[in-house]
Amino acid sequence: MESPVYIQIHNQIKKDIEAGKWHVGDRIPSERELAVSFSVSRMTLRQAVQTLVDEGILERRVGAGTYVASQKVQEKMSGVTSFTDVMLAQGKHPSSRTISYHIANPSLSEIEKLGLRDSEQVLRMERIRFGDNVPICFEVATVPYSLVKNFSKAEVTRSFYHTLEKKGGFEIGGARQMVSATLASERTAEYLDVKRGDAILRLRQVSYLKDGLPFEYVRTQYVGSRFEFFLDR
Repeated sequence: MESPVYIQIHNQIKKDIEAGKWHVGDRIPSERELAVSFSVSRMTLRQAVQTLVDEGILERRVGAGTYVASQKVQEKMSGVTSFTDVMLAQGKHPSSRTISYHIANPSLSEIEKLGLRDSEQVLRMERIRFGDNVPICFEVATVPYSLVKNFSKAEVTRSFYHTLEKKGGFEIGGARQMVSATLASERTAEYLDVKRGDAILRLRQVSYLKDGLPFEYVRTQYVGSRFEFFLDR
């Protein structure tokens, strides 16, 4: 199965950065220049670049272009808690709307984060998560397909962690979490009912089972005015 064009472009740009074509702090070519270089539409190119921005590999600077991101301070937060549990603990009704759900070849980033072989496939899903019908976050989650192939779509999208534990018999362990600030893109703003450029909290997380096996790589964008993180010391 061939990867979507935007994933192929994502992979090539990531390879170019790792090979030293661009260094931390360098401005990459404009979307127009890159679209011509890859012989694709600007929409396809923009999707590839946005994926790299969401992963923290690139960063947009208003009025200045797109740059290879500098290292951010990383703060460890406690435990792995499902969105469903967080909402219930706050007395809110959790729900979600699935935007996309498909089996695909993993990107280079997904291979690295989940420790996959090139031949393995992943389930990649996009969801808007709600608390009391108010959009809280937009989430792109990737999990090894072998882990979820026996679960239904409803079981995975409604509460993935509960399904893993109750039906799969897996024990969920810890997570590596990275939080940074960004601005809502046009697409994210539409999904979360905010204005383009509004403050967004971006969480990138790799979750592990008790045995240390990574089972989920998720990129989540939270509405800054509707969600906050706190640290347990």
